[in-house]
Amino acid sequence: AVCAVSGTAFLYHDYCVIGAGPAGLQAAYFLQQAGRDYIVFERSHAPGSFFALYPRHRKLISINKQYTGKSNSEFNLRHDWNSLLSHDRRLLFRRYSHDFFPHADTMVRYLEDFASLLELRVQYNTAIIHVTLERNGQAWNGHYFLLTDQDRKSYKCSSLLVATGTWVPNVVNFPGSEYVEGYETVSVNPGDFAGQTVLILGRGNSAFETAENILGVTNFIHMVSRSRVRLSWATHYVGDLRAINNGLLDTYQLKSLDGLLEGDLEDLAIVKDKKGKLHITLRFYLENRNISAGIDSITLPQDELDNFATRAPYDRVIRCLGWKFDFSIYNRSLRMMPGKGNIKKYPQIKPSYESRGTRGLFVLGTASHSVDFRKSAGGFIHGFRYTTRAVHRLLENRHHGVPWPSTAYPVTQLTNSIIKRVNEASGLYQMFSVLADIILLRENATAFEYLEEYPIGVLAELETQTGRKAPHGLFVVIMEYGRNFSGADKDVFYYNRAVGEAQHAWQSNFLHPVIYYYKRLPTEREMRLRPPEWPLPRPDAIHHIVEDFLTDWTAPNAHILPLRRFLENCLSTDLRSFFAESCFLFAFTRQKLPPFCQQGYMRMQGLMGSEGLRRHAVQAGLLQDYILTDFSGDRLPDSHDRSRDQLLRDQVIPVRPLQHLVNAKDE
Repeated sequence: AVCAVSGTAFLYHDYCVIGAGPAGLQAAYFLQQAGRDYIVFERSHAPGSFFALYPRHRKLISINKQYTGKSNSEFNLRHDWNSLLSHDRRLLFRRYSHDFFPHADTMVRYLEDFASLLELRVQYNTAIIHVTLERNGQAWNGHYFLLTDQDRKSYKCSSLLVATGTWVPNVVNFPGSEYVEGYETVSVNPGDFAGQTVLILGRGNSAFETAENILGVTNFIHMVSRSRVRLSWATHYVGDLRAINNGLLDTYQLKSLDGLLEGDLEDLAIVKDKKGKLHITLRFYLENRNISAGIDSITLPQDELDNFATRAPYDRVIRCLGWKFDFSIYNRSLRMMPGKGNIKKYPQIKPSYESRGTRGLFVLGTASHSVDFRKSAGGFIHGFRYTTRAVHRLLENRHHGVPWPSTAYPVTQLTNSIIKRVNEASGLYQMFSVLADIILLRENATAFEYLEEYPIGVLAELETQTGRKAPHGLFVVIMEYGRNFSGADKDVFYYNRAVGEAQHAWQSNFLHPVIYYYKRLPTEREMRLRPPEWPLPRPDAIHHIVEDFLTDWTAPNAHILPLRRFLENCLSTDLRSFFAESCFLFAFTRQKLPPFCQQGYMRMQGLMGSEGLRRHAVQAGLLQDYILTDFSGDRLPDSHDRSRDQLLRDQVIPVRPLQHLVNAKDE
């Protein structure tokens, strides 16, 4: 649509998506499936331009597991960290590469196919250079978003989805930083580093990836960073150092010249001598001196401490400090502010992924990682493919009145529903402690509604965000690691690190399902004041399903039985299944039938009649003893007896008259 404001023509769309990387394409897919009016703006000539350059050494660290021993497609996504969500089976990443750690060029090709095969509406070669607001009471959110591209074309949108990722390199300025090469431009040819001494600034995967590439040809490599090394197997955070890149740790600890140092990079200074060698000194040595005056007039740390660690000069210094979000294109009216502390590289957003400063502006993909930074997988494809779907569902409810998808079941299916999800759901598994399944109980707990993968950070707003009601209590199903198991300083390989008995399930360390029960929906205040490190407020009851070495929670005694008893205790009911004979017995011996029997009788599933059962009922005085006779009082022939027996065998004895007799007896 085209509209004009103050003489300026705007191309209008309900939804504008900035960035055609994985998150932008994933959002476009869901918008297209819902039949919404949207457009994706991409500054490059093809999708996934970040992957055309990064990682520089072209090996992804997202796993691409070909075989799991199972054919369940949802389960297999737990071990496929590259595929986007779609209905098209051709667009599974394992069809593009058999490598466990795929080549980055394969990701570029995959994203191109994803956009073209699904016919997503992407406008390439369009760099959005400015975003501002236009107040309008008729707009969905009280304002429109006005976007301007590099050709001064203008666009107007009701809702803005930002999926630009973090692509601006982090740079530390200190005296001599002009001598530093950036990860984005440094040579990837190991031969260029032959016989050189290299200092790397940074301690993430890009730093270790760079070191791994030149490890065999350099004199030695030193690595400096403010924080200590964090190993992903200890922190259980996939953004920390992965084993595929950690060769330098071997050569450091086995004393093969390479080494790691901790220090604040802003306190450093680099001085270049006449031979082009780079010397590391400290900033305070240069406070009263001109760095261009020459190295002979500058005090170096080794002049005072002759065993200073970095006293040897370096041939090259490489900066590998990661990236940050580009705030420059957003007008001040949008109040797009950076986070604080270790999430300052991300924009401030709510747990619903909506900007804290502007209603209707949602941040998707890597740039939304502040919600679960260093906790879960929201900064990576195998995490944000699910959070993007969650945002789409929130928008569908807010703007189009489409409630969050749910399925209603009788309460007898409660245990089975939970067991099925914890054993195959990929969104719960990848976005542990962030996305949860919500079970809304119906009145008298006779049935329930099942909502999948809802962001628990906005649990208090569930009724308004989903269009579903929760007046009778709810269960929250979530995956968690043990409280004190993860951390850079933790030994995760200690003896007895796992528990195997159901009674010790609450001490489980590895990823396992946890079920929270609330008699009413938690309030925003309770969410704010929840215990430290708890994803949710203190529940009325909580159940841990004991961790499992195979991540297969189907053991009848260890997994299913304790879960069923927990659910029964919360609901004061019996969730077992019974044979028809048992239900028939309960009808005479209990005042309240188990739900399974009640629902079975409602479906006309009763006990099959027989001559023995009829005779027993007659003897008990529950049925009148009728015998088929002719009008003279004589019994009919045996053939009629056989017909009568056949009738009794085929006849279902309904529960209603029997229940009536029981009630009458009680009276």
